[in-house]
Amino acid sequence: MNFQEELLAWYGQHQRALPWRDTTDAYIIWLSEVILQQTRVEQGLPYFYKFLERFPTVRAFAAASEDEVLKLWQGLGYYSRGRNMLKTAIQVVDENRGVFPVRYEELLALKGIGSYTAAAISSFAANERRAVVDGNVIRVLARYFGVEEPVNRTDGKKKIDALAAQLIEGQPAALYNQAIMEFGALQCTPRSPNCADCVLRMDCRARIEGLVSVLPKKLKKASPRRRWFVYFILRDAGGIFIRQRQAGDIWEKLYDLPLLEYSSAPEPASAHFMEDIVRHFGAGAQLRLLHQQKQVLSHQIIYAQFFALENYMINFSLQTGIKSVTLQEFKDLAHPKLISDFLTLYTA
Repeated sequence: MNFQEELLAWYGQHQRALPWRDTTDAYIIWLSEVILQQTRVEQGLPYFYKFLERFPTVRAFAAASEDEVLKLWQGLGYYSRGRNMLKTAIQVVDENRGVFPVRYEELLALKGIGSYTAAAISSFAANERRAVVDGNVIRVLARYFGVEEPVNRTDGKKKIDALAAQLIEGQPAALYNQAIMEFGALQCTPRSPNCADCVLRMDCRARIEGLVSVLPKKLKKASPRRRWFVYFILRDAGGIFIRQRQAGDIWEKLYDLPLLEYSSAPEPASAHFMEDIVRHFGAGAQLRLLHQQKQVLSHQIIYAQFFALENYMINFSLQTGIKSVTLQEFKDLAHPKLISDFLTLYTA
């Protein structure tokens, strides 16, 4: 058997039962694909079910508020994708009478849908012959065909895309795409792939040449930006002071706490830090450290400290946009994972 036949035969025996594989509904496939771009299947399934239960149709999704969508998306990261999903749903309702497109070119015209998602939806919903190239597919192709160019460089990406397009010719598109993606997820895994029991082992260049742990090659990313956030828990008779993050930075439109940011680790006992406290919260403010946490994002690392503040007097000209809400109201809003984790500890 050739490469494609081996994959299809393997898939027939090993495929997982996943809810989006039993439908050609483009809306449901779109939900699953956007969510799975953020996380592995095991972590993504609860989000998929939550979204589908709350928004069973694209019209229901389009009628949602941004805050509601972001709350459901909470914990997945890349919150712009959650916002773009709402824009996509609204566009489908406004411009396509609530019928989710299934053709590749029509899908590309929707806000927030790129070539990968368009290929996935069009092949799974309409069997359109478009190769879906995700991280799993890249890994399988790079290893099997011995692609030594970095796959995140233009020449390497072009080579992978050309291979993917060539291999899907003459194949049942939906089935073949699912098969190669599943093979990468279960068999040709990033670490410790099961080469000894692999149906492609006899012709796999990476196995033959001892390059399994080397391929696919990737250019190193730039060092992440490091940021130090000092959060303050300011309680009053009505509850707790919060703020909504604005455009132009991480976690746009999500809610967190009054904040001071530093470019290096702050020393709470230092004169500079205490001067900042006095300017923002008054000379009588008293600090108590509650929690410290690190969150690693794709291009940034956030080091957070959470302080309870007493006897404070807020300088609203410096701490702009903050307001008091009840603790339950705060919990019901969408937050970064960093804040959600803290709230879980703080209210336990």
